[in-house]
Amino acid sequence: MNQFQYVRATKAQGAIDVVAKDPNAKFIAGGTNLVDLMKRGIVTPQKLVDINRLPLAKIERQDEGLRLGALALNSTVADSELVRQHQPLLALALNAGASAQLRNMATVGGNMLQRTRCSYFYDLTMPCNKREPGTGCGALEGINRMHAIFGASDKCIAVHPSDMSVALVALDATVLVSGPKGDRRIAFADFHRLPGDTPEKDSNLEAGELITAVDIPDGPFTKHVHYQKVRERASYAFALLSTAAALDLDGNTIKAARLAMGGVAHKPWRLTAAEQSLVGQPATEASFRRAAEVAMQGAKAFKHNAYKLKLGPNVIVQALRTAAAA
Repeated sequence: MNQFQYVRATKAQGAIDVVAKDPNAKFIAGGTNLVDLMKRGIVTPQKLVDINRLPLAKIERQDEGLRLGALALNSTVADSELVRQHQPLLALALNAGASAQLRNMATVGGNMLQRTRCSYFYDLTMPCNKREPGTGCGALEGINRMHAIFGASDKCIAVHPSDMSVALVALDATVLVSGPKGDRRIAFADFHRLPGDTPEKDSNLEAGELITAVDIPDGPFTKHVHYQKVRERASYAFALLSTAAALDLDGNTIKAARLAMGGVAHKPWRLTAAEQSLVGQPATEASFRRAAEVAMQGAKAFKHNAYKLKLGPNVIVQALRTAAAA
């Protein structure tokens, strides 16, 4: 591991100032992804700014929803009575994620910013536009069974690994950030980026900006929710494909729906057209199958991940079926 300076921040503005002025500085909280990347030589920051002492770990009620501090631990959020009562889909997604040990270290902000687990990104001997722009994408013609079926480009077909983020995009969350230019709010659906011609950019954060909190508005999705995750082993692993599903039912009629997928794109993938197709329909297998067909429109497979074209609609239907029965 390369040598680096370590600084403990006690004020948010001080941490922001350090990172904004030094392009080789990075924030660190739980470090569950960043330290791995540093050990492998994928990132080599010359300065780490520890933000764990900042007062950003609260989980609290706001006038119209919940606010999660960026430093709230994944395990704390998943176990929070407020979250389980008002946003149970988020708790389900978090518990489907990493092991208990990792959830006890990982933070809300860090979970959002974790980088892809594409094997070509992690292998320094292979070309990767995300790791080293302009070198090519090894996955395009390589082993791409874990890779994207939506929103990919000829520069990158990697997927975002976060389970938590799939639930947050489905729940219309908003990200609060502070930076050199002040505070701003970013709709969660706009926080992460598609690869386009700049796959090295995972999010729309600007230089020196710090995530401070995530707001989740209240909604009717407190009962009929489910997070369906398919992985290569029953133990903790990243999703081959996942679906966050939430329904608001009036008897057997769907008043509103929320759907998002993980393991299919460079960002958590919201299925708005499929949601709309469910409104006013009965909560039946036929309705769920039609929504799944709508959801998969535009999907494109590569040599080794064509199975996702068949797996995808089945996972969506299973998530909706389980949510409806909850």
